[in-house]
Amino acid sequence: MTRFEVNGQTVEVAAEATVPLLDVLRNKLDLKGSRYGCGLEQCGSCMVLLDGEPVYACSRELGSVAGRRVTTIEGLSTHPLIAAFLDEQAGQCGYCLSGIVVSAAALLGRNPAPSRTEIVTALDRHLCRCGAHTRILRAVERAALALREGATA
Repeated sequence: MTRFEVNGQTVEVAAEATVPLLDVLRNKLDLKGSRYGCGLEQCGSCMVLLDGEPVYACSRELGSVAGRRVTTIEGLSTHPLIAAFLDEQAGQCGYCLSGIVVSAAALLGRNPAPSRTEIVTALDRHLCRCGAHTRILRAVERAALALREGATA
């Protein structure tokens, strides 16, 4: 049994310690927002926050999160990033967006006023083939402004 926190709730999962976290999130905890993309830490679709830092859930072993705090896209449902992405229409197919939003949330948690270069750097490890990059950057800038103006996260 592995015990950890997911989106503010303590969970206990009966699975081998070497099972990928992504598998546990999707198939045991029914949290489908994090997606399987490549399985090689190269696309970012599986990204989650582990104690506030973005990590790849496709390769992270369940045993490594014991006693720690995991936040998935579902745990960010009230974050200003969600409204900003909708307002900017910053997605097309949407497959990559959960990972991008997770990484953007980590950035804004560290730096509520990032420069465009800092945003680009934080999102650099994410693949999006839809061509929504400019809208994604605008959405992160919009969310940062909302956070600075006092929106709740």
